[in-house]
Amino acid sequence: MKADESEMRRKIVEISRRLYNRGLVAGAGGNVSARTSRSDEVLMTPSGLCKGYLEASDIIKVDLEGNVLSGKLKPTSETPMHTAIYNVRNDVSAIVHAHPPVSTGFACAGVSLDYPIFPDSIAMVGNIAMVEYITPTTRELADKVAEHATGCDALLLTNHGTITLGGSLEQAYQRTEILEDFAKIVLVSNHGTITLGGSLEQAYQRTEILEDFAKIVLVSKLLGGPNLLSEDEVKKIRALKSEKYRLDLVSVQE
Repeated sequence: MKADESEMRRKIVEISRRLYNRGLVAGAGGNVSARTSRSDEVLMTPSGLCKGYLEASDIIKVDLEGNVLSGKLKPTSETPMHTAIYNVRNDVSAIVHAHPPVSTGFACAGVSLDYPIFPDSIAMVGNIAMVEYITPTTRELADKVAEHATGCDALLLTNHGTITLGGSLEQAYQRTEILEDFAKIVLVSNHGTITLGGSLEQAYQRTEILEDFAKIVLVSKLLGGPNLLSEDEVKKIRALKSEKYRLDLVSVQE
């Protein structure tokens, strides 16, 4: 059962803030929509407002032709793209269009993310279409996106961003989040990490340090490659009393 419109408005605001807080959109970029219980009406974010500071009263209602039914602000300029998808996908109840930086980097490079290598993406996102570049906000883009959306729930828009669809706002949002994490994984491929410890704190800190170290190695490779320390220097570091103290301290913390 669909939530009532007031609850849907609140959820759109919540999703918009989560997108903004996670860095999946910036400023007034991106847009979010949800189909109401009438199925021929859609609630969507307004044009020109930062997604991190929306209020429920800012949300606009339109019909499936894009005509404004209620609201004081202009609906998102990508309204045609949203309504075009709803018109070809009766099973879709929510749409998130965002600009997550890593996924959008793949889109700008014209590099597909449709790889069967990460279980979460395979199960939760499914096939990921690549839509050729067409000027944003145009009817031509809306029609092309709707054409691709008939066979998948996630799309990369070349030189533009991402679109994820769902049976609910939460599902559409989570698909954006998973898609962005998947893009990061593809960038550095291929699986995940496991860290062990004498305590939970030690095991966690090793995961945290490992992730920071991976970023350091990646940046150093981009800048020409890391300067490796000698085996003797590695032994000296491991023998330092200060490092042994830290290691012993965290191994018994709970």
